Formats: sequence, structure tokens, C-alpha cells
Amino acid sequence: MKYRNDRRGEPISVLGYGCMRFTRKGSGIDYEKAEKEVMAAYEAGVNYYDTAYIYPDSEACLGEILEKNGIRDKVKIATKLPQYLIKSRGSIDKYFKEQLSRLRTDHVDYYLMHMLTDIEAWNNLCSLGIEEWISGKKESGEIKEIGFSFHGNTEMFLKILNAYDWDFCQIQYNYMDEVSQAGRIGLEAAYEKGIPVIIMEPLRGGKLVTLLPKEARERIASHSRTMTPAELAFRWLWDQPAVTCVLSGMNSLEMVEENCAIADDSKVGDLSEEDFALIEDIKRSIDATTKVPCTGCGYCMPCPKGVDIPGAFRCYNEMYSEKKSVGRREYLQVVAIRKEKAFPSQCVACGKCESHCPQHINIIQELKKADKALRPLPYKIAAEVARRWVVGK
Repeated sequence: MKYRNDRRGEPISVLGYGCMRFTRKGSGIDYEKAEKEVMAAYEAGVNYYDTAYIYPDSEACLGEILEKNGIRDKVKIATKLPQYLIKSRGSIDKYFKEQLSRLRTDHVDYYLMHMLTDIEAWNNLCSLGIEEWISGKKESGEIKEIGFSFHGNTEMFLKILNAYDWDFCQIQYNYMDEVSQAGRIGLEAAYEKGIPVIIMEPLRGGKLVTLLPKEARERIASHSRTMTPAELAFRWLWDQPAVTCVLSGMNSLEMVEENCAIADDSKVGDLSEEDFALIEDIKRSIDATTKVPCTGCGYCMPCPKGVDIPGAFRCYNEMYSEKKSVGRREYLQVVAIRKEKAFPSQCVACGKCESHCPQHINIIQELKKADKALRPLPYKIAAEVARRWVVGK
């Protein structure tokens, strides 16, 4: 495993473990499966593990795995303060203490203000005394490094970046987001200030692998350099010296092994002009087929009315990256025949989802379009018949 340093000179593995997408089993996380995957990553040299307060059961699962296997002090934990829930100075302490308890630790190595989208969110925290609070926690050793995760535009990222003496930051960045979100401008601005950058959504929620248009997959397969779609996306990131660590929501041993092998082999300046030309071709193919820029992060969930928002958008996009029948069949299989209905038509336009969406998607309107495309009359009939059959079994 290769490593790049944080501001204190501490080594961070170039591949980090994103714990948001641990496999679920029933109402919780499949602990035994997650343990095998986390330990496989640890044995391969991964030392950075990212979670958050709002990822269901994730902090507790990670904490138990690290404690059980005696490796807490051999890895770095990154977790996040749910700043959007903070109403008082006291609530900051409340959430932090709860997180320490979940994680079974007395300190957090990398603590982030979660999902800052504009400078006002940071100013609000400052009015509640967050700077003094951070100073106290760093002095006591309960927090080693302080940072923020960001979803928004480049201009706002730069304002937040310059508003405080951050130790690190975390941004959504991949070859499709080079000029959106914080973008390359934000990445390099942080690098110039000596601030390490952690990358999330390197595969755009898997879209750069599982939902690539047929044309793009064929271009990669015929490329002179043998690479998988995931490998191409990861190598593009590690080619850049401003990238410190790339998070991957690994939920299979095969994925852990593949990603660790790529990380171990990647380096700055690794890609050729031919490789960059291939990526530009892929971007054009994706832009021509994408209907909704959803990454499947799940921040919009749970929907008060039970709508599976990420599921609907994934299948909607699949209709155009694959074929309409493929997306509709997938929707029938994974959403439509559930015991509890999860159709977009159940949306009551409450707007809760839109207020949490990092991609700023007009979810209410896009759901209407997705529902119309995914469930024409014959599919509505088929879905209802299938659902009743499954429920009645």
C-alpha cells in the first residue's frame, strides 16, 4: 500500500475505507461480512476508515470490529459531526460523546464538519462557539485533525476553505466532477495551502462502473492498456499529487482485493495522453445518456412516504445507459415487488429529500419523470401483479 502524508506528517493510505456502504442484513449491518472486508483491507495496508453519525449503524459496527481485533490504535478513524442538526453548544458535545461511545474509543483521528454546503453553515457553528470547542478537543487529544466534507459549488468551497485553519477536507471528485462541486480548482487550492484532500464518490456512486454506457465499456475494453472501469477512475485520481486519499465503499472481498492492488500500483504521472483521451471519450458518452446526476449516496433517505428515491433514479438512468427494458426490468425486480410500496407516485412533495441532497437535484420533479418512464401502464399492471404475488407467498 502506498501512503501520502497529512499536515502532521502522519501517513494516510492512498486508499481509504468508506464505511457508509457496509452490506446490510435485515434491519442492520451484516457484521460478520463487514468484519472480513475491513480486516482484509487492514491486512493490505489500508489505515483510513471513514464513517459518520448519520450512516445507520456504521460507527458502532466499525468500533466493534476495531476493538475486537485489537487494531484501534493502528488505524485512523474519520467521522463527522452532523452540523445540520446542531442547535446549541451543548448539542455539539452530546453528539461527539455519543460518537466516541459508538466507536469504542477515546479520540477521533480525523473529525469533519459534515456536509457543509455554504459559508452560512460554518458561520452558524462559529456563533455557537465551534472554534473554541475544536481548540479544546485538540488540546485534550480527543480530536487529532479537524476538517470538513463539502457538497456545493467551487466558489462556496473556496470561501469555506479560507474561513478557518483546516487540517484537511473531503470533497466529491472524479473525472465526471472535474468542473463541478469543488472541482479541480478547489482540489488544487487546498493543495496549495498544504491541506490534504480526501476524495469521496470516486466512482460517482458506482456509475463509472455499473452504469457506463455500452459505448464507453467497449472503448475501455479495446484500449491499449488493460484496465477495468474502476481502475481507470482510481488511476485518474491517484495520478494527481493533490489527492491524498481516495475513499471506496468496499462491500466485497473481491472489491477490497482489486482496489488495494490498484492502489499499490498507482502513482502520480501514471496516465498517458492516450489514457486521458479515453477518459474524455467516456465523459462524452456518459453526458449523452445521464438523466439524473444521482450518486446513490442515500442522504435523501428515508423518505417519509417510503419512496425509494435512489432506486428509482438508478433504474431511470439505466434505461438510457443500457436499454429501456433493462432499466424497467431492474426496477421491477428491486423496487416494485417489495412488500411495502416504494413508488415515486407516493411522493407528497414535502421537500425533505431535496434539502439533504448533496447534488442539489430537483428530486420532486425528477421523480415524476422517472415514474412515468419506469412504469408505463403495462409495467404498472405487471408490477402490481408481481408485488401481490410476492407479498402473498
